Amino acid sequence: MNKKYERYIEYIVSDIEPPYFKNMREMYGLKDNEYKLVLSKLYDQDVKVDIIVANMYVYDRQRNTLYYENDITGNWIKYEYDANGNLIYSENSNGSIIDIR
Repeated sequence: MNKKYERYIEYIVSDIEPPYFKNMREMYGLKDNEYKLVLSKLYDQDVKVDIIVANMYVYDRQRNTLYYENDITGNWIKYEYDANGNLIYSENSNGSIIDIR
């Protein structure tokens, strides 16, 4: 990866807010094959990205859902887990927050 592109990706990671997929596409002009790069850096781990019609998912290594977004409604949900894979935090586009910590 060239330095200019690498700096651009780092800028996106430091600047992006949900809805991640919509913003990667519309604000930053990224293509589908670039999403995993940004999201892996954002979550500081290798992630799996699944796009199924209008539903977009980001999973961690244990297949926990880290993020969900619906491209039609614009709704999104972020999830965080403890070291044992237990859900400890959830936040959604409607402003609901569940903090179990």
